[in-house]
Amino acid sequence: MPDEPSPEVPERFWTAEEANARLPALKELLPQMGGWVHRLRAIHEELKRLGSFWGKEIHATDHPDRELTHRLEGEFKTLTQRLENEVARLHHDGIELKDLDDGLVDFFARINGEIVYLCWRQDESEVGFYHTLSGGFRTRRPLHEGRARALPRPRTGPASP
Repeated sequence: MPDEPSPEVPERFWTAEEANARLPALKELLPQMGGWVHRLRAIHEELKRLGSFWGKEIHATDHPDRELTHRLEGEFKTLTQRLENEVARLHHDGIELKDLDDGLVDFFARINGEIVYLCWRQDESEVGFYHTLSGGFRTRRPLHEGRARALPRPRTGPASP
C-alpha cells in the first residue's frame, strides 16, 4: 500500500481539553452521518436494481419507475452533499473523520513541537491517545506519555559545564 499523502496542516490545533469539549457534538453528529451513509447505500442498491431491471428505458418519459428513479437520484445527491459538507466543516475545524463506521476521529494537535493527531474512537469516554500524522490507530500511544515528554525534566545534581 503506498504511503498516504500528508494532510494539509490546518490553522487550528486542539488541546485534549478542547477536543474533549467537542465530543458531545461529535457523539450526536457521527450517528447522524452514519444514518446518511446507510440511506445512501440503500438508495444506491435500489437504483442499481432498477437500472439492471429496466436498462436504458429507466429514463424514458413514459416509464412507470421514472418518477421513483428521479426522486431517489435527488435524495442521493442531497445526502451526498450533506455528508461532504459535514466532512469539510470538520476538516476546516482541524478534525479528520477517519472511519465513520467505527466512529474514529483525529484532531490536529502539537506535542513537543511535533504536529500529531489526538485520536478518539466513539466508544471511548474521552480523548486519551495520539499518533503521528504518518501513523495510524495501531500506532497510537496514551496521551499522558506525550504530555510527560513535553514537561521539562527536573535537574538532579549539579549542572555539568
